[in-house]
Amino acid sequence: MQYASYIASQGVTPLNQITVRGFDDELSATLRRLAQREGISLNQAALRLLRKGAGLADGSARADTVGAALDHLIGTWTQADADEMDAALEEFETIDEAAWE
Repeated sequence: MQYASYIASQGVTPLNQITVRGFDDELSATLRRLAQREGISLNQAALRLLRKGAGLADGSARADTVGAALDHLIGTWTQADADEMDAALEEFETIDEAAWE
């Protein structure tokens, strides 16, 4: 909170509230779906989307944190997809003994 203390010492009021105009129907519906799905307010949904769009943390890991970049793919493979990947990687399971001498 050093920043907040500095701002207060300068007699400047920090920006805690902002009005955003121009929400189209698609964005409004997206905000409402997010709020409904997560059980949060429209304000919280808007803040979450703003933080995500700005590349800021949502309270947990950053979107560009190693290990989180592929999270949206978790659970999307079919068994056929997994079998195909296993077959493609099979040759890497063989140990070349000569390489270890």
